[in-house]
Order: sequence, then C-alpha cells, then structure tokens
Amino acid sequence: MCGIIGYVGMRRAVPLLLDGLTRLEYRGYDSAGLAIHQGDTFSLQRRVGQVENLTAAVDGALPGTCGIAHTRWATHGGVSEENAHPHLDTHGSVAVVHNGIIENMGPLKSRLERLGVVFRSQTDSEILSHLIGRLYAGDEGEETRADPVAAVRAALALVRGTWGIAVMFHDRPGVIVAARNGSPMVLGIGDGENFLASDPHALVTHTRQVVFLQDGELAILDASGVQTFRAGALTSPAVHILEEEWGGSELEGFPHYMLKEIHDQPEALRQCLSGRVLAQDGTAKLGGLDLTPRELVGIRQVGLIGCGTAYYACQVGALAIEQLARIPATAEIASEYRYQNPCVAPDSLYFAVSQSGETADTIGAIKEIQLKGGTVMGVINVVGSTLARACGRGAYIHSGPEMAVASTKAFSNMVAALSLFALQIGRTRALSVHRGRQIAESLQRVPELVEKYLADPGPIDEAVALVSHAKLALFLGRGVSSAVAAEGALKLMEVAYVPSIAYPAGEMKHGPIALLEEGSPVIVIAPGDVHRDKTMSNLHECRARGARIVLIHTEGDDIAEQADVAIAVPKTLDLVSPLVTVLPLQLLAYKAGLVLDRNIDRPRNLAKSVTVE
Repeated sequence: MCGIIGYVGMRRAVPLLLDGLTRLEYRGYDSAGLAIHQGDTFSLQRRVGQVENLTAAVDGALPGTCGIAHTRWATHGGVSEENAHPHLDTHGSVAVVHNGIIENMGPLKSRLERLGVVFRSQTDSEILSHLIGRLYAGDEGEETRADPVAAVRAALALVRGTWGIAVMFHDRPGVIVAARNGSPMVLGIGDGENFLASDPHALVTHTRQVVFLQDGELAILDASGVQTFRAGALTSPAVHILEEEWGGSELEGFPHYMLKEIHDQPEALRQCLSGRVLAQDGTAKLGGLDLTPRELVGIRQVGLIGCGTAYYACQVGALAIEQLARIPATAEIASEYRYQNPCVAPDSLYFAVSQSGETADTIGAIKEIQLKGGTVMGVINVVGSTLARACGRGAYIHSGPEMAVASTKAFSNMVAALSLFALQIGRTRALSVHRGRQIAESLQRVPELVEKYLADPGPIDEAVALVSHAKLALFLGRGVSSAVAAEGALKLMEVAYVPSIAYPAGEMKHGPIALLEEGSPVIVIAPGDVHRDKTMSNLHECRARGARIVLIHTEGDDIAEQADVAIAVPKTLDLVSPLVTVLPLQLLAYKAGLVLDRNIDRPRNLAKSVTVE
C-alpha cells in the first residue's frame, strides 16, 4: 500500500528512484511521482497510472543526486496528478512524501486555510508539507526556523494518525529527513550514499545493511551517514543484514508473478518444513518460539489473528490445533479484534499471522493483546518487519519474496507453519507418537505432492469456462475445506473480479441456496475425509437447483462423475489436505483472470501490504 524510496549520494538520483518504484509496484498503487533537488528548488514530476508513465515523463538527463519518490494508493481524494505525491508547501520550499493517514485532517486543514494556505489537492498528506514548511520558515515560532529535524518533529506533534514520511528542504541540498509512526520506514546504509524506503525489497540491489526506524523515531540522511532521533535525542540504531533471498524476484520465464509463485510452492514448502519436522519422534520444533515442553503444556488456549488470506490460514491452523492438542483455538479477524475489547487470558498464546509483517490491523490487534498482558508470537514471511520485531518471537514461514498482490505460496506456508505448531503442541498432550509420525511424514511428503499436481493440474480450463462470466460463484467446503473454499473465493474475486462467496457446505441451505439458478457455478471442495459424504449431499442439493458443479476431490475417489468438472488432487491426511486442495483454486483464479484480461499481478484497488486501517 503506497511506496516510498529516497536517495542521497553521488550518483544520479532519477534512475535509482525509478528502479526503486518499480520494485515497489507489487504493493499496489494508482499514481507515482518524484522530486529531485535542483540547486535551491525541486524538479517535480507526477503521473497517474503505472511507474512507466512517470519514467516516460522524466527527462533522462535530469541531474540531481538527492531525491524522493512515491507510489500512491488513493485514500483521501481521487486518482489524479494533483493528488499524487510528492507534495510541496506554498512556497515550494519543502517536498514531502507520505504513507499513512492523517486522522485530524479536518481541523488542521481549516486552521491552515484561515492562515491563508491554499491547498492544491484533496489529500490529507498535503497538510504535512504546509505544516513543516511554516515551521521551518519560522511562521509558527522561531524555535524551529531552519532546523529540519525540529520542524518535522514539531509538525508531527500536531498530527494524529499514522505516517512514514520523507522530507526535503529547498536550502538543504543533499539532506533528507524521515519519520515513522505506524507505517514502515527502512534506511539503507551504503558507501558514500544512503537510501530510505517503505519496504526493504526496494533496497536489496544497493545494500543489505539496513536500519528499521521505530515508531516515534526520526532520521536525517546525507551522503556521509544516517542519524536517528527520539524526542530530540540521538539514538543508536541497530544495523540489520537483509537476507539474500529478498534480492531474487525475477519472473524466471513465467508470464506473471502469480503463476511463478504458484509453481514456487514445492520449494517454498521445503524451506518452511526443513529442519522443523522430527519424524522419528512424531513431532515438530519451531525453534523461534523458544517454548519448552513444560511451557507448551501450560498453554490453555490459542488465538490466531490475521486479515484476508492470513485469516483463512488461521482458520485451518485453529482446527489443526484443536484436533491435535485438544485445547480451544480460535481464528480472529484482526480488523475486528482490536475493537472488541477482547478478553486476554494469561495462559493463552496468540499468533499474529501476516505475509508482509506490516498489516496495520494486525499490528493494532497485537498491541491490544500485549497491553492486556498477553503473549503474542509472529507467523510472518518478511524478516525484520514491524510485526516480527514487535512480537520478538515466532516462526518465519520462509516463502521468499511474494510479488503478486494475490497471495498463493504465503498461504500454503502459513498453513504449513501452523500445522507444525499444532503437531508440536499436540505431542505434549494426548497425541500419540504413532499418530504424530503419520502427520509428520505427511507434511514431509507435501512438496512432492504439490509438484505432482502442478505437473498435471487437470481440467482447469473447463472450470474457468463455467466461472469466468458468472454473475456469482459459490464455494463450499466442510472442516478445513471450508477455509480453503473461502480462500478460493477470495482469489477469484481478487484476480478475476468475479463476485464470489464461500460458505461451510452445511450452511448453504440456510440462505445462499436462494442465489442459485440454472447454470450457477458451485465449486465444492470434498477431499476424502470424514466430511466427504455430507459435503456430497450438499453438492446434490445444488445440482437439483440447476447449478453446474466444479468438484475438487481426492484422486481415486469414485465421486468424479457427480460433477460437471472434476479435478483430482493427490491423497494426503485430512489436516494436510488444504495444501493440495487450494492449488486448483489458485489456478482457477489465475486462468479466469487471463480470460477476462485482468491485471493479474496488480488487481485494481488492491494493495499487497495494507498499512492503513
């Protein structure tokens, strides 16, 4: 959601900024812009649409070795050049890019307008440029005049909301000030040059040494170094080394990142499972949790918290934990949880589940849990992300970079990581070594089964023909397959824009059946588990109303002829089945998006990392 990149050094800034914006495209955006320091002024360019539109507009010979750039995902104000970033103050003395939301926009804007400020956009972000500009000029008091850090700090003291910002001052060539509160900001440390970005992925081609700004911190960058401040005092930031895998994000011959990431899943699952499955003992060990068997026995309840795809992975994980450990486990939607005044038990363990580790709603939920004395751990993909650092302990899912907005391999690895925890905690209770070995061996075989299915995915194109022009697609499943159905519906909506709903199959006749008419597509997930026969009864109820059935089933089952399109997946244990039944649903969404000529990797209105509420 929005992206920031900044550079100060000896090289031309424009190509570095444009490259950084391109690397941030996967986050989702609708416009892009940049500002380059030119003498005592700024060269500003902004364009609606893709970064390539901005690239075409920027003079290839434009000099300048200091600049900031931004990709915007609209919140306040429509998609237009005047609403794109960067924003300047009235006199063009300050340039600002901003990720986040200014919650007290109304009173601040009214106050500035009374002082004679004329706004050029409908954004909340422009308020920052005017506040900082007035403070820097001394219009709000002499104590901040000509002091970049003091002006930014004083402006932010007036603001309520979230921000990751980068600011340049017309009379301070080669200087950028950055600040963070609730929206990520990473500083990249180079040799005679320094960078900043909202996402470490934009920095990995230039440096692997980074500093993660903390909430409430400011930084000032020039070519010689970086300084960080809190409450006006210098701090000593920790320098982290980015993992090498975050440098690799090429298409490798695939037409889209989504298809590549679907096919990445066997190797991604191997990375997630490697060294964590203890098959001989019938258990698993997630070392990052740092929990002894005695501490695991003391856990009386588990709460799993996420948004979107992560929430559906939580649903699978909660069922696995309850079945294997026989303790209550719940999946919670993070955006609702933080406002429910939740009861947090001291003997409970909570997991915050997120691909990016920057999901604003999930961050808010864990703060609420921690405030009430709860223990929260992360199940996260991005090393060093805000959630990872806030939780302190947890499990990285090791998916590697996921560039498509629609998550595929991260869902699978979240499910795998939560399944490992379910096995680990289950073995401290009543789960036998024999049953534990069965589950451990099934998990170890999953990458091979995923490879097997992807090599021969079945009649996906026939399923696409049924759903691609439908008014509505209904997804049904029971048990863990109910969560898989929800993930499948989400993917079809995200990628192909086909209206889709998912229900536990037994609930279908309590409302959604009214939507069925002749030819309505119904996608049924019915692996060979204890729910299969009941699910098939629901399938027949849909067929009786004229629905066309796409059936995801276990190979070797004798139920294929009861569907219009039957897609077989390899056989595995019930709790492990989501890792194979989700695959045809991912391909269904991808191919439907192709047929409908959608923007597969960057669907409209969506963002990869949702950093605002």
